[in-house]
Amino acid sequence: MIRNYLKTAWRNILGNKFYASINVAGLTVGLVVGMFMLLWVQDELSYDKFNSKADNIYKIDIVGGTGISKQIFNNIIAPVATFAKNEVPQVQDAVRIMPVGNAPFRYKDKVFYEDNFAFADPSYFTVFDFNLIKGDKRNPFPDNNSVVITEEMAAKYFGTEDPIGKVVTLGQDEQLKVTGVIPNYPENSSFKYRILMPLSRFNDLAYIKNKKTYDNKTFISSIDADWSMFGFQTYLLLKPGTKVDVTALEKKLQAIHERNKPEDAPVPYLTQPLLKMHLYQADGTDGGFSTVRTFGIVALMILVIACINYVNLSTARSMLRAKEVSMRKIIGAGKLQLFIQFMAETTLLFAIAAIFAFALMFVLLPYYNQFSGKELSLGLSNYNIWACIGLTLLGTLTASSIYPSLLLSSFEPLKALKGRVTIGIGNAAFRRVLVVLQFSVSIVLIIGTLIIGGQLKYIREKNLGYDKENVLSFSMRNGMIPHYDVIKNELQKNPAVLGVTRAGRDIITGGSSTGDNDWDGKPANSNMWFNQVYADKDLIGFFKMNIKEGAGFTGAVADSSHFIINETAVKEMGLTNPIGKRLRVQTVNGTIIGVVKDFHFTTIHHKIEPAVFQYKPNDCWKVYIKTTGAGAQSAIASALAVWKQYNNDVPFNYTFLDDSFKKLYTDDQRTGSLFNIFSAIAIVISCLGLFGLATYSAQVKTREIGIRKVLGASVSRIIGLLATEFMVLIVIAIVIAVPVGWYAMNAWLQDFAYKVNITWVVFVLAGGGATLIALATISIQSVKAAIANPVKSLKNGE
Repeated sequence: MIRNYLKTAWRNILGNKFYASINVAGLTVGLVVGMFMLLWVQDELSYDKFNSKADNIYKIDIVGGTGISKQIFNNIIAPVATFAKNEVPQVQDAVRIMPVGNAPFRYKDKVFYEDNFAFADPSYFTVFDFNLIKGDKRNPFPDNNSVVITEEMAAKYFGTEDPIGKVVTLGQDEQLKVTGVIPNYPENSSFKYRILMPLSRFNDLAYIKNKKTYDNKTFISSIDADWSMFGFQTYLLLKPGTKVDVTALEKKLQAIHERNKPEDAPVPYLTQPLLKMHLYQADGTDGGFSTVRTFGIVALMILVIACINYVNLSTARSMLRAKEVSMRKIIGAGKLQLFIQFMAETTLLFAIAAIFAFALMFVLLPYYNQFSGKELSLGLSNYNIWACIGLTLLGTLTASSIYPSLLLSSFEPLKALKGRVTIGIGNAAFRRVLVVLQFSVSIVLIIGTLIIGGQLKYIREKNLGYDKENVLSFSMRNGMIPHYDVIKNELQKNPAVLGVTRAGRDIITGGSSTGDNDWDGKPANSNMWFNQVYADKDLIGFFKMNIKEGAGFTGAVADSSHFIINETAVKEMGLTNPIGKRLRVQTVNGTIIGVVKDFHFTTIHHKIEPAVFQYKPNDCWKVYIKTTGAGAQSAIASALAVWKQYNNDVPFNYTFLDDSFKKLYTDDQRTGSLFNIFSAIAIVISCLGLFGLATYSAQVKTREIGIRKVLGASVSRIIGLLATEFMVLIVIAIVIAVPVGWYAMNAWLQDFAYKVNITWVVFVLAGGGATLIALATISIQSVKAAIANPVKSLKNGE
């Protein structure tokens, strides 16, 4: 019986190659795009779920600042973890991680710059599922000179040799012994540290050997006694079965902090579940989930559009199969058998589309990964991926098959044989609703594409408040900092070098901040935080920042107690005449000598915050070189020559500010590019369905068209007759899509502190574009029908 169903279904597909091709093409494209997008969504939602204790792990953050400087700090002070383990009954264990900037890592003649390394507590390997596959799991760091690396790092430096016991060099001369190897991190892990050193090593270097002090007087004996350094990511593992009262836990942590450092303003603590860390901010606000939700909705809509094509064409052509259904019923076929027959036909056609879709996915997967920034694979062992694909296929098949099968199996045989069957006003209206839905989704995507493209253009062209063009930078190592003046002179000998300066932070990605400040007239409830910029005398002029009031640094000794603040800081401090006013930043008491025009020192997702420039040339480690566009390579060569004078055995690592700026918006650029592709695909799928419907409409009206032409109707009138019905539906789709598109994109733009305005031009372009595309699609068949010989039309008409 099943064989007969499939054989009959195959004959029907071969007998209607044109419509079958349209259906297969629409379903194939819809499945490929829909499954790729849903795999992306599934991957985003799976972050950190591989940790067996994930439900009991919480990240600890704090809230600092008031007014516009209010922000969430992802790093907290180290002692809180120790006190929480000892004083909070629900806490079973804690992990502190201190990420470190990039540095050379060397073994014999193999030297590379590595940037994913950190200091960590030994509990890192037990709280999280990062067990050692080599080394002692109970004691990963036997001493302070130990280092644990990933499998990837072990293969990179040691090949097939056993890495345990090998001595490597970190930075200039730090000798470390490999004592453990952990498996490579899953792609859906928030943690990517490939080189891990014991936190006790940092404690020894910073507090014991260097005798760290807080106020240049008070000696701090260890990280557990330092209540001033906010540099540690902290995670708490709660005891299994613990009923988490988040508010109570946060208050206990805050009380610990304020008891040990009572001079601080109130420091609110936040707890964030590990499983929400990837897509949410610590305060529960969106941190990427809205994008995931949007992509999920778009994926479903594209699949729906593909299903609508099949439903529309099947129901529209149902009249042509009425007699076939009636004959089957007369010779004994039951309604259930007919339903199964048509389901088999849909399933077979769908199976063909699925095979094409899988083939395309395997071919396109490497390009998709490169484009999306993912590393997805279609390996047979990946249960989550195949579950996602299976559910997508089942859902799409169900949505596209049931209604047409029910409709086709429901005809009354006698009426059908007498030619009195109609598909009914309800069914025709249903098709129209589906067409409207198709194009509404397409137009919303076009609106999204235009607005996202405009916002990304705005980002690229917005005046940041400083000049980043043709500026390259590199980080000085310790041995270079005392020789900066010599280095600068050497660089400036090159005619391609237009200027050289230095700073104590990355201008693009930011740096340190502090809430330890005071000024005359500071409100008692103010807890404003400054973004600190350590600078030399040339920095402001080098970047062409605009001094609004006062003056810049001169390089005199007195500048060590001078401050330059930005406009936002002036407003937040409530100063009317800031020049000459007293200001204290941490331990430095000084005077405000200048006000610089606001500039963006982070992404425009965030508002400009208070900033303070401090003259601290000895704390400036980042060198910036301004060059001509044509002389960039020459400037790089000069910088490399200077670098080798001090670091001959360490690779030279540099970046251009333009490249660093673009990296800040990588995710936004991907979103824009993906929307471009999705919009194009949605339009193509919708037009495939429209093309099929227009073809069918022309076929069923063949005799009517012939009569009209014989009676003198012009080609344009006939085209208008065939196109009017569909164009009315497109206009309705535009009316629906405009408010939906405005609402969706207005919500997306809220993630940017500085954004474009949504104007009526966007909606005109989106609606007009969709109308022209639809009209062109319909016209192909309309023109063909309109210019046909009327005699043949009357002879061959149904």
